Amino acid sequence: MSGTVTIGILALQGAFAEHQTRLQNLRLKRKITTVLVKTPEDLQRCDALIIPGGESTTIALLARLSGLLEPLKAFIYTKPVWGTCAGAILLSQSVTNAKKDGQELLGGVSVDIARNGWGSQVESFEAPLDVNGLHESSVPFIGIFIRAPVVLALAPDAPIQVIARLPPHLLPEPADDENDPRTIVALRQGLHLLTTFHPELTPDDRFHDYFARKCVFTTVPTV
Repeated sequence: MSGTVTIGILALQGAFAEHQTRLQNLRLKRKITTVLVKTPEDLQRCDALIIPGGESTTIALLARLSGLLEPLKAFIYTKPVWGTCAGAILLSQSVTNAKKDGQELLGGVSVDIARNGWGSQVESFEAPLDVNGLHESSVPFIGIFIRAPVVLALAPDAPIQVIARLPPHLLPEPADDENDPRTIVALRQGLHLLTTFHPELTPDDRFHDYFARKCVFTTVPTV
């Protein structure tokens, strides 16, 4: 055994159980244990964290009521964190189209993001994605977009690695520029991973494998 790693999934609201299933199905050289994080004490047990899809304002409110908001902000400074869909919104430094009473953010990733970038749930869709760094990267990953946010801008000079884009013609307002930031659907900044879609809703576990290998294992020493 090369050392056990504990990955938490924020379990206040949203698709946290699906993330846990994907992690438990991984077969890697290092053992992964999972924790459903509902309290600051749960968070203290974790080497890394996934913030799932759901409703970003509800997750933020429940985090505050659970005494988790400030511990989460502190955790993000030093530990790997992956945000999917609503989790991506919470990891962003600013949000457009926030609800009228505002949107509390955790920060950590230097992007501006728009809530519900494609509109209502009836505008949900799937798309094959070419993703840099996945196992069998020649095989597209099927991205499931449900009331997905849209990346509007990257902070200048931020050390961001774009790892997946949508074709420009699939944008809510189609664009000619393939480098339009709105095409970005997966990116990394340091220890953090952000995806605007739901990898946990497919049987394909390659994104969870990627997070474990590229973001988590590199920061947790072996025993």
